[in-house]
Amino acid sequence: MTNSFVVLGAYAFIGVVYLVAVPLLLYFWMNIRWHEMGKIERLSVYGLVFLFFPGLILFAPFLNLRLQGQRED
Repeated sequence: MTNSFVVLGAYAFIGVVYLVAVPLLLYFWMNIRWHEMGKIERLSVYGLVFLFFPGLILFAPFLNLRLQGQRED
């Protein structure tokens, strides 16, 4: 019985890391570094986007990564 809970807990942990934690860190990293990235860093970010695509899709409707532009005050 305890083995079942351990396996379910491991699956839940892996699911949360794969679908929530890493995609949010990846969005944060892309938002900060997008205009300063080098070739290798951009290639690795594209690879991570491909790898963590399901989690990125979950958060896409809630995040706005567009540039702010100039405000008219």
